[in-house]
Amino acid sequence: PLENWRAMLLSLSQDTPPEFVDWFAVERIAGRDIDIGMHRNWIDPSIPFTDQVVRPSHGALITSATLRDGTGDEDSDWRAADLRTGAPHLMRPAERAVFASPFDYPAQTRVFVVSDVNKNDTRQLAAAFRELMRASGGGAIGLFTSIARLRNVHGQLARSGFMEDMTLLSQHIDPLDTGTLVDIFRAEEDSCLLGTDAVRDGVDVPGRSLRLLIYERVPWPRPTILHKARKKAYGSGYDDMLTRLKLKQAYGRLIRGRDDHGVFVLLDRALPSRLLGAFPDGVEIEKVGLADAITGVRQFLNQD
Repeated sequence: PLENWRAMLLSLSQDTPPEFVDWFAVERIAGRDIDIGMHRNWIDPSIPFTDQVVRPSHGALITSATLRDGTGDEDSDWRAADLRTGAPHLMRPAERAVFASPFDYPAQTRVFVVSDVNKNDTRQLAAAFRELMRASGGGAIGLFTSIARLRNVHGQLARSGFMEDMTLLSQHIDPLDTGTLVDIFRAEEDSCLLGTDAVRDGVDVPGRSLRLLIYERVPWPRPTILHKARKKAYGSGYDDMLTRLKLKQAYGRLIRGRDDHGVFVLLDRALPSRLLGAFPDGVEIEKVGLADAITGVRQFLNQD
């Protein structure tokens, strides 16, 4: 720790190296200042990853269902994969391979974009979450881009008589870590879970325990100092790439096996068509009102 402090103090009198971005930040919780910090981060985080992990190894395999982008242009989609894995920093070009998914996404999923819910009105959001969860009979994850909106919607759902018959779990509210909340959600087939990024990325809930995923709005990246530096370095398409990736990750939570079925609902009419590449080929994206989305969820999940 002392070496890090010395390096930080020395850097105050020097220019920031071009591969880094520096900033000061105040961390606040419930309106109170908790911590003040000086931060330095790589603009391209794949540089230390390549130096410390890939180059010293005899070989490296990097694989993911969401590795490439979904622009529809093959070269652009692979460039996004190169950017995220550090392939441009290798001495030799990386080998590329694509394998078809074993899942029949058009048959196993439905995607609804709801056009008549005001995403800025938490009362409308809470009502939409409640009725969609009722239509699925539980087994629902609700994703939020704001902790404040999550807390507000959770409070309204918790006071709802409907939720008395259904277990409602929530990240940032329940005094349990995210892994424990997911374990409970996985075990109780008809429970509901509200969360943010940690619930969206890397959560594995196979079977009927997860059959509905509701996103409260398009997950655009926050314009932080670090994000602005990376956007300047990578170009204007950087925001779209990150947003498609988040939508891909969220949608991917639904289907973990050949027998899984699930519905993805986005409560934001402002979904640009250029982001639709986040969903697999052949999956129809239906833009409907909330009433039709509720009916579609109920019918597809055989809740009638």
